Amino acid sequence: MTSTTSPVPPPPPAEITYSGQYSVNPLGEASFRSLCAQLPSVLAHITAMAWAIDRRAVLLLLGCQLATGTAAAVLLTATARAMAPVLGAGAVADRLREALPALALIATASAVARTSVAVARYAERRITPRLTTATDTALVEAVCRVEAAAYAGEGFSDRQEAAEMGVTRTQVMIMDAQRFLSALIKLVTAGIVVSVLHPLMLPLLLLAVAPAGIGAVLTARVDYEIHYANIADRNIRGMTRWWATTPKYGDEVRANGMTDYLLYWYRALSERVDRRTVAAAPRTLRIALLSSLAGGAFLAATWGALAWLAVTGQIAPAIAATAVVAVQTTLAALSQLVIEGAAVFHTSLYLGDMQAFFDDAAARAPQRGRSAVTAPVEEIRLDEVVYRYPGKDRPAVDGVSLTLRRGEILAIVGVNGSGKSTLTRLLTGIYLADKGHVTWNGTDLADADPATVWNCTGLVPQIFAQWPLRARENVTLGQPRSHDDHEVWDAVDAVGMREAIEELPAGLDTLLAREIFGGSELSGGQWQRLACSRALYRRPPLLILDEPTSQMDPHGEHAIFERIKAISADRITIVVTHRLENTKIADHIVVMEQGRLTERGTYDDLVHAGGTFANLLRLSRER
Repeated sequence: MTSTTSPVPPPPPAEITYSGQYSVNPLGEASFRSLCAQLPSVLAHITAMAWAIDRRAVLLLLGCQLATGTAAAVLLTATARAMAPVLGAGAVADRLREALPALALIATASAVARTSVAVARYAERRITPRLTTATDTALVEAVCRVEAAAYAGEGFSDRQEAAEMGVTRTQVMIMDAQRFLSALIKLVTAGIVVSVLHPLMLPLLLLAVAPAGIGAVLTARVDYEIHYANIADRNIRGMTRWWATTPKYGDEVRANGMTDYLLYWYRALSERVDRRTVAAAPRTLRIALLSSLAGGAFLAATWGALAWLAVTGQIAPAIAATAVVAVQTTLAALSQLVIEGAAVFHTSLYLGDMQAFFDDAAARAPQRGRSAVTAPVEEIRLDEVVYRYPGKDRPAVDGVSLTLRRGEILAIVGVNGSGKSTLTRLLTGIYLADKGHVTWNGTDLADADPATVWNCTGLVPQIFAQWPLRARENVTLGQPRSHDDHEVWDAVDAVGMREAIEELPAGLDTLLAREIFGGSELSGGQWQRLACSRALYRRPPLLILDEPTSQMDPHGEHAIFERIKAISADRITIVVTHRLENTKIADHIVVMEQGRLTERGTYDDLVHAGGTFANLLRLSRER
């Protein structure tokens, strides 16, 4: 008898919740009046952003709005003049002849209005692409320039995702703003004409459209609340999508049977986002029904009042006919004002997220001194350095003191999680110590311009980038030293990659991205060699190699360490490795355990000391 067990269903994605400042919806405590009061400041902010991009286009846009409003006023005034003879007594030909100047003026005003709309679209298209590019670039720059420790801060990734929505909204921001201004100017001019016709008409029209305006703003508020609630799930869903679909990880996804699980996660996250959105539908329906009911009642009252005025003779037939056109024009302007005002308000919420992220990123940018670190770097000293990651109870580096000198090779060893990589980040100033000091040639990194420090650094991290660029740029990465490729080939030769590069379809000009048409791919070991060549090309005073040969064959590994030894005289070299046999090239070795340095010495000293290093070496030889 055989028994079958049903597969255990995968757990649903975790609910991500936060506490602190990022857990509070900024609209939660805001009143309707305060929300509407934001519109002038939002329009001013949009205008300032556009002004910085293209002043002429902004002036053109504003001029078009004024022209459109003037044309609307002229159109209504001319209509009133034309209606008097058309609806008056006399021969048809005489009445038409008398109305002809006004009709010509109507045609001219209509032509000016249509031309203004076309020119406004032209100006909008001049501004929008560059504005979107500027904000998108600013977002990328803000993320790149924050202190590296900010990435581990609470809600940083979600705030970035919310800011991305702000960048997306810039694509329609100018259009919404110019349409809002156009509607506002039309409303003012048409309202003046309506008031002249009869003072009772304008307040009735305002009442007819006010409910729709309130409803549109309240609906935008509901939409933003749902957007805010979904930020975390959308962020995780986006990362899940990338990891599941990028070709670089396709083998792992397929061979390990991850496809169904990842699809389940993706659907579950999508359904959770949809549930929140669908749950808000009854609220938006109630808002729409109530605003439509109130607006319809006031609109009926407006038309009833106009009919009563005409029937009772309080306004002449020509004025009544003009009033019909004026009411329709005013209603159209009011409706457009409501729709575009809600759109501008909606956009302002996302722009607020974007600006808040920019402000937060600016506050997290390196606030350090201006002292310059220059080559050669003769000495790097750590004095009782302590560093703890945000949200962690135990320091990753705890009370480390160390001196490194030019011409020496230091090897750092230890088990995973012992603090080795964190120590290298402190040495390079990527992280600043919570306690203690890290000095280069006597200059504390907290007081140094970080750009000058990083100009003296070459780092090969454990997780290195495989840039979708040409082979040449993967070596130089924006730092060419000469007009020819001589130094590029020197760096390529140093890691034994010449033959592999020469076999590529276009040599150094080959795009290293298989996913892109015409691109090629390297093996894992070849990518790692290229990462090493990138660091060597810089000829840095400080060279740090964090597991630099983990994906290489023994021949390549031996060649890399021979090269490291050969060039060590002109710089400080640090090697982080689990392959303890490679530490023979080091002048000094330190062993890290739980963030502390527990052993120091040469390879021979530590082999015979019977401590952690000797034990790790024995285990590696027994594998």
